[in-house]
Amino acid sequence: MLAKVDEGRVVKGIKYVDHVDAGDPVEQAQEYDRQGADELVFLDITASVEGREIVLDMVRRAAECIFIPLTVGGGIRTVEDIRQVLKAGADKVSMMTAAVQNRDLVNEAAGRFGNQCIVVAIDAQRVPREGRDDSDLGYAPDEEIEWKVWTHGGHKPTEVDALQWAGEAAARGAGELLVTSMDADGTRAGYDIELLRRISQEVSIPVIASGGAGNIDHMYEALTAGQADAVLAASIFHFRQYTVGQVKEELAERGITVRR
Repeated sequence: MLAKVDEGRVVKGIKYVDHVDAGDPVEQAQEYDRQGADELVFLDITASVEGREIVLDMVRRAAECIFIPLTVGGGIRTVEDIRQVLKAGADKVSMMTAAVQNRDLVNEAAGRFGNQCIVVAIDAQRVPREGRDDSDLGYAPDEEIEWKVWTHGGHKPTEVDALQWAGEAAARGAGELLVTSMDADGTRAGYDIELLRRISQEVSIPVIASGGAGNIDHMYEALTAGQADAVLAASIFHFRQYTVGQVKEELAERGITVRR
């Protein structure tokens, strides 16, 4: 379960823009805990771009009232930041911008706190390979595309290849990868299955699919064709299209192992 947070409120947008209010983060955390979510991910989407620290009070209040693992990201720059977030009650810390800019931070954090605490988030966008312009196709043909990493909550492009970075992050000690397709985010049109499949084949650590869930079929596809180890969704839960229980029940009926 994903909750993107901005100025103390859960928000949801489409392709990282046009965010709308989706409720109080602590209240949402309690509701998803009640519904049986396996894990909750809080991402402060403006902390890095605004150059500020994550809101630790929000982390503490959420951690005090739920009984499922809590992953927190946004504005993490140093080992001390990680320590403070874990001390506030988070079980895992997600890094994106800082991990790209200071790759040794992944090694140091994994060595200090254990790789089970360290999640590297990868926001990736499809681009034509070798300068081809296939923008009129929406998605370029798979053999002609690659994925580039964006940082600062999806505000700043880089020339970092997402697949190569996924492999390096895993080698440096990341315990999980949280992979979000910027093309699919908020569209409810489905995950970027090709991106998930390629990264899952690149690494031996768990890959969490994010960006684009619109129904249970999309989740099933990410877990099977996309080879992801877990699926993360926001809109379909925030706006009560599904409950966590409904999703788990149907996935179980299709042969996916779920935690009851």
